Amino acid sequence: MIYLEGSRAVRGRTVFADMELTAQSHRIPLSDGNHIPLLGLGTYGDPRTTPKGTALECVKRAIDVGYRHIDGALVYFNEHEVGQAIREKIADGTVKREDIFYCGKLWNTFHPPELVRPALERTLQTLKLDYVDLYIVELPMAFKPGNEFYPKDENGKHIYHHTDLCATWEALEACKDAGLVKSLGVSNFNRRQLELLLNKPGLKHKPVSNQVECHPYFTQPKLMEFCRQHDIAIVGYCPIGSSRDPSWVNLTSPPMLEDELLLSIGKKYNKSSAQVALRFNVQRGVVVIPKSFNLERIKHNFQIFDFSLTEEEMKSIEALNKNIRFVNLLMWSDHPEYPFHDEY
Repeated sequence: MIYLEGSRAVRGRTVFADMELTAQSHRIPLSDGNHIPLLGLGTYGDPRTTPKGTALECVKRAIDVGYRHIDGALVYFNEHEVGQAIREKIADGTVKREDIFYCGKLWNTFHPPELVRPALERTLQTLKLDYVDLYIVELPMAFKPGNEFYPKDENGKHIYHHTDLCATWEALEACKDAGLVKSLGVSNFNRRQLELLLNKPGLKHKPVSNQVECHPYFTQPKLMEFCRQHDIAIVGYCPIGSSRDPSWVNLTSPPMLEDELLLSIGKKYNKSSAQVALRFNVQRGVVVIPKSFNLERIKHNFQIFDFSLTEEEMKSIEALNKNIRFVNLLMWSDHPEYPFHDEY
């Protein structure tokens, strides 16, 4: 298998030489010429239980710690706080706008082409920013368009909607051409859905990234190889596992951070199992976006650039793969193509 080391293609297990990855410099190139930081902060929080102001304070803290990649979404209902945090850190001189890499997402109710730009503009207005660095199709399936983000019928079942991914993509390409977004990507796409876009007649801008669940228990080897062949970066969500929220998490999955191998490797480097899991993915070129609204853990998750895993350790962690998915996406369980993301 071919991995990248610095900007060269080489054979081996370790993606980047130690000197290439530092807290100050850990961006990798995207196929369109832009660059994405390998470590970002996820900002999802249940709006029913997350206190107001939490995202604001945590994003500001993250930027102070050194994070330059922030992953958000309109459907997280906190983009106004995230945008305020970014703008305040720009105003106080900590960063410039071009230092920050913000990823936003096109929600499932906005797939019709005429709704794509208004959805992106809504995110920009909420953030109070002129552009986002990456805008991704959050899921390849669609809900019924309308005011409800999670539309349901009288029986409580989600209402799905036909989606033409190629038409949606053309509308996104127009947004990029208009300067509203720097790069375009997707999320939870399998090989077939990626090929649909890659083979689209008249494709102007190909997807630069695919955001999927990725961690030592779910390493995604086939999808990773396909994406590497097509110069599509993998962005891994739930890189250290997930919360135990029963509404979307598979509670039967084992707690990855208690894995004996991760703990033993961590002990060697005086690191936690979470830091080892993050370093594993970063070292093989997978962008990671651990979510945390705990100020200390935000700092803790960033401290992965002062050690590196050996080739043997990388192989042993890869062997932990159990094809276990923490995120069930149960809102799609009645969809005829579910589980669509389990197809490679």
